[in-house]
Amino acid sequence: MAKQKRKSKKKRRISILVILAIPLLIIGLYTVLYYEYPYKLSSIVQTDVPEEYMPIYKAAEKEYGVPWYLLAAHHKVETRFSTMRTMISPVGAEGHMQFMPCTWVGWSHPSCSGLGEGDIPEEDKVNPDVIAKYGGYGVDANGDGKADPFDIEDAIFSAANFLAHNGAADGEIEKAVLTYNQSDEYVEDVMYYADLFLEKEEEDDKTSM
Repeated sequence: MAKQKRKSKKKRRISILVILAIPLLIIGLYTVLYYEYPYKLSSIVQTDVPEEYMPIYKAAEKEYGVPWYLLAAHHKVETRFSTMRTMISPVGAEGHMQFMPCTWVGWSHPSCSGLGEGDIPEEDKVNPDVIAKYGGYGVDANGDGKADPFDIEDAIFSAANFLAHNGAADGEIEKAVLTYNQSDEYVEDVMYYADLFLEKEEEDDKTSM
C-alpha cells in the first residue's frame, strides 16, 4: 500500500512538471518562429494602427503616391509597428521597415552581393550622398542630414520610395510587395492587413458622417 502511494505521488509530480513545461514550450516555439518567420505569425498580434504613425504614413503617401495603408501593413508585418525586441533580423535586415543594407545604400556598392548585408561602414549607411552615389532607396525624410533606417520617418519614407519605384505608385501593388520580400506568404499577409486598415478607415469615415 505504501509503495502504491509513493507511485501515485511520483505520477502527480510528473504531471505537474508536464503542465508547467507546456506554456514554456509554447512561448519558446512562438519566439523562434516569430523571429524566423514573422509574417507567418503576424495575424496573432494587434490589428489597430498606432495613431502616432498616421501622420508619417500620410505624408509619405503624399510624397510618393503609395497608399498609407500599404505602408502601415508593411510596418506591422516587418516589426509589429516597431515593437520588436530587436530591429536587426537574423539575416541582417535593419530598422523599422527591415531594409537590407545594400537595398538601403544601393546594390552598386562594391561590397554588395548575396542577400545584401554588405560590408558598408556605419557612417556611409546613413549618408545621403553615398546613398545617391550607389542608387539606394534610403531617404532623409526629416531633414537632419542622415538617412537612417532606425529613424521612423526615414524608414517609412524609404519604404514608400522603394514601393513607388517598384510599381506601387502605378497601381501594381502586389508586384511591389513581392519585390520588397520575395515570398507569396509575405504578400498575402501584407495585402490582408492593407485591406483591413483601409476597410477600418472607411468604416470610421461612415460613422463620423
